[in-house]
Amino acid sequence: MTTQELQLDNLQWITDSRQVGEQASAAQLGNTVFFAIQGEHHDAHDFIGELYQKGIRHFVVERAALTPDRRSEFMAYPDAQFIETDSSLQMLQLLASEHRRQFRIPIIGITGSNGKTIVKEWLAQLLADDFVVAKSPKSYNSQLGVPLSVHQLNESHTLGIFEAGISKSHEMQALEAIIRPTIGIFTNIGTAHDEGFRTHKQKIAEKLRLFIHSGTLVYCADYTQIDEEVNMLLKAVNAHMRFITWSLTGKSAVYQATLQQDQLSISGPSGTFTLKLPFTDPASVEDLIHCIVTMLTLRVLDADSLQSRLNRLRPVSMRLELKEGINNCVLIDDSYNNDVAGLQLALSFLHQQSTRKHRAVILSDVLQSGQQEEDLYEQVASLIEANSVDQFIGIGPVVSRNRRFFADNSVFFDTTDQFLTTFPVNNLRDSDILVKGARPFSFERIVNRLQRKVHGTLLEINLDALTHNLNYYREKVGSDTKIMVMVKAFAYGSGSAEVAQLLQFHRVDYLAVAYADEGVSLRQNGIELPIMVMNPAPETFATLLEYKLEPEIYSIRMLQEWANFVARSEQPETPIPAPSLFHLKIDTGMHRLGFLENEIPIVVDYLKNYPHLHIATVFSHLVGADEAQFNSFSQQQYETFLRATAALEAGLGYRPMRHLLNSAGIVRFSEYRLDMVRLGIGLYGVESSQIEKDAVRPVGTLHTVISQIKTVPAGESVGYSRRGVLDHDARIATLAIGYADGYDRRLGNGVGHVWVNGTRCPTVGSICMDMTMIDVTKASAAEGDDVIIFGNEIRITELAQQMGTIPYEILTGVSERVKRVFFKEGN
Repeated sequence: MTTQELQLDNLQWITDSRQVGEQASAAQLGNTVFFAIQGEHHDAHDFIGELYQKGIRHFVVERAALTPDRRSEFMAYPDAQFIETDSSLQMLQLLASEHRRQFRIPIIGITGSNGKTIVKEWLAQLLADDFVVAKSPKSYNSQLGVPLSVHQLNESHTLGIFEAGISKSHEMQALEAIIRPTIGIFTNIGTAHDEGFRTHKQKIAEKLRLFIHSGTLVYCADYTQIDEEVNMLLKAVNAHMRFITWSLTGKSAVYQATLQQDQLSISGPSGTFTLKLPFTDPASVEDLIHCIVTMLTLRVLDADSLQSRLNRLRPVSMRLELKEGINNCVLIDDSYNNDVAGLQLALSFLHQQSTRKHRAVILSDVLQSGQQEEDLYEQVASLIEANSVDQFIGIGPVVSRNRRFFADNSVFFDTTDQFLTTFPVNNLRDSDILVKGARPFSFERIVNRLQRKVHGTLLEINLDALTHNLNYYREKVGSDTKIMVMVKAFAYGSGSAEVAQLLQFHRVDYLAVAYADEGVSLRQNGIELPIMVMNPAPETFATLLEYKLEPEIYSIRMLQEWANFVARSEQPETPIPAPSLFHLKIDTGMHRLGFLENEIPIVVDYLKNYPHLHIATVFSHLVGADEAQFNSFSQQQYETFLRATAALEAGLGYRPMRHLLNSAGIVRFSEYRLDMVRLGIGLYGVESSQIEKDAVRPVGTLHTVISQIKTVPAGESVGYSRRGVLDHDARIATLAIGYADGYDRRLGNGVGHVWVNGTRCPTVGSICMDMTMIDVTKASAAEGDDVIIFGNEIRITELAQQMGTIPYEILTGVSERVKRVFFKEGN
């Protein structure tokens, strides 16, 4: 083990062991340094051995993490090079700061509560004709994301645009040293992350620290608190800074703006401009004015050129979306963004989410990369190869003329039209397909062609919320406790394969399903994690063995049948294989399934005669973990479980893993966590104990659309059996969702509400099989508008209370005919 200094700035930096592709070349791996960071939920030092085996030889490690055993292990890697440091993150930040100091180009730094990524992406589009732009990929604005973003800067760039986000005090100082913006943009201020600061005023002051060395700051003077803190803080520490303010309310500012419908008039030192805005919602208007004022400050545009560029703007896709495609394909839609950093992220997501036999990538020309053409496409081709892509499709004249870098089976087209008219899309079968293109190529047309068409109701699954919830529960139980995640019932309605892929990527320890066919489906979709089947049947035993699934055994009869079947299936000389593992259920008070405590001696005696069987885990289920009134019974169950497992261990001579806690139990009885916990409904955004209900994030948002709106006079009725009689003249909207989709009939007649453009609207009349009627009299609504059935605005727990049921029923009741769209936010 060595600690010699490495030329780290010239290497590729990675902080996640999963970023290393299966087929990465020796040259790529030799040019990579891994920063091992001890985080809240993971210790990256655990994966150094895995990365060494893959071929990485450069590591930054933290002294506090180097236990004697670990140091001894690392010393066994003779050609590995290590740098020891107190904090790998701080070293990453320090190196990024040194890298930034090599450049004398304009750097725009952006912070605020909302709009940072939109302003960054729109500015990059609007300024692409004048500059070679380096920018943060997606929303890389954290303590880790900012240094990785700034490290992209190279000698060909003429402008950098980077965003910075903080969630608590003293974080901005490190980010300011890395970005060192020459021009600052403060987008706005809101309540996000207020809990990380003593006061709202302190949060503003902390964010303003990004600009203490900037020459110019752009902000909206209508935010009085920002204006006051700018005057108190920045003017005191940087007397030479220019403050470029703007206002929509007539407040004193450098630029005065007025808006009438989509016409913006803005007046200031650069003159008066009247512009037609492509987006008119309040948030977009604010973001657009920040962009316009920044461009006027840079003095690169006249009015005609500015309008022309605004006309080309597209909505910024802030996320990677998983969509169901034709021919059993899955689409990863990233059709509005294309740069090398974003490509690396998208390919990592493709690798993470692979559920089909093949991988395909449809990629446009990479615009404004700042690299020499040949170097760029050699790098792109190397990334494609490293991520085991079976079919590459390049679209655009530049990627086409660099086809020599790509595999022989790659195909190329000069335009999107040429691809759509000549490529046999039916050849794409059983594939995960990444569609990633620069905006001028209109790749949304390709997504539309490849996407399976279904009706307008869809369930969006936020994979980042799933990850957040997983990490929340991981933090509760600690790194020494394993986690089994329940993906039964179509992953509580969320989609089993896609959720399981994410869980496998995040290295959970076990999955659990209800029936064997659910486990088979996961295996067929590439899931290799151990899987427990909670309701096995003798007729499925052969399937369990074939697909390496592990049954729950809960009775003497079932134990005997499993033992006899496994004995018949194995060769005498074969050691105990994984398929003969099983999970023993103890009944400590649920009285549903499981062995009673007094039956444990019978189990022990039986298993002594069947050495080919091995208990993987032993578990039980708390009856009332989510309710304080049952605390004493929960403790009684815990004590019963400990006695039963102790007897089992004493009789067998080994101790299986023990697990007792479900999601609510993890929150309320973390001291009972034992060797493993079972995470179910909590992963999907419902903290059923309601003690820390705001700690988890809603995972699913159920959308539908308005099919028709009509005005119905008072006294008329709506729906079957005339149950919805109106007491006022009403605008009635019909939605494309009904009880066959999972919107329960109990929510009819005003019991349930939905969210329409910021307004809660009640149901009217009975819920139909395929349609629901709502009253939109008080809402701004039009046919075709989006309607949220549940999500952040209408919580699942609220619906459950209205129906007199539990959140489980809401989640699992969403019909499989409802399309699932999985998405991951940019960071």
